[in-house]
Amino acid sequence: MRLMREHPQSPTVKEILALNEEFKAIEERYQRIKENVERAKSSGQDVRIMAVTKTVAPEKINHAISLGIDLIGENRVQEYLSKKDAYLPAETHLIGHLQTNKVKYIIDSVSMIQSVDSLKLASEIDRYAAKAGRIMDILIEINIGGEETKSGIDRGELRELAHEIQQLGNVRLRGLMAIPPVGSGENVFDEMHGLYEELKSMRNELPDARIDTLSMGMSGDYELAVKHGSTLVRIGSGLFGARIYR
Repeated sequence: MRLMREHPQSPTVKEILALNEEFKAIEERYQRIKENVERAKSSGQDVRIMAVTKTVAPEKINHAISLGIDLIGENRVQEYLSKKDAYLPAETHLIGHLQTNKVKYIIDSVSMIQSVDSLKLASEIDRYAAKAGRIMDILIEINIGGEETKSGIDRGELRELAHEIQQLGNVRLRGLMAIPPVGSGENVFDEMHGLYEELKSMRNELPDARIDTLSMGMSGDYELAVKHGSTLVRIGSGLFGARIYR
């Protein structure tokens, strides 16, 4: 009868070499992303690079953090909960669609929820933030392409939802987030920037808000997004390589 090992088997030399090659590739991609962002941004424009961690193993995420990444983006609550204790220190944002019944699981461990697309969700975040004794920063997600398969509000609903969020005591509106349709032209990014500027112009109507974040741009379009005023780009496959779904 074979005895089961008490501890996981140590990685083989081959596996270690393969991981080192992946680490090297992450370093090269990160350097290229930083250079591209620098070329695309305007003078005085601050842009944060977020590492999107969907399907990515903690050791690769930690390697990115060790390179200087200080912001990670989580798409799925369950996946985040299974990995977060293995991460090196970094700021964490929830960027995926968030169901109201899962707010309680992440309210005390993320610093921003980017995907707020309804007063119902904002109110639930407010309720749990009050219980936790904190103010939760949020972004309003805009469905800028009007796509039925994507979450986010219609651009025409922005002012109303912003005013409704202003009435909540434990959330703070920080700006907007969007996922433009694949292959979008410059006009779509320009429209998003216009909405962001419109929100900033509402400072007298939204005294508790601090509008400083336009989260726009992913691996395939982040340079265009930066060119059109994005302050935060969300990079997954462009940093870690193609996703492997299991």
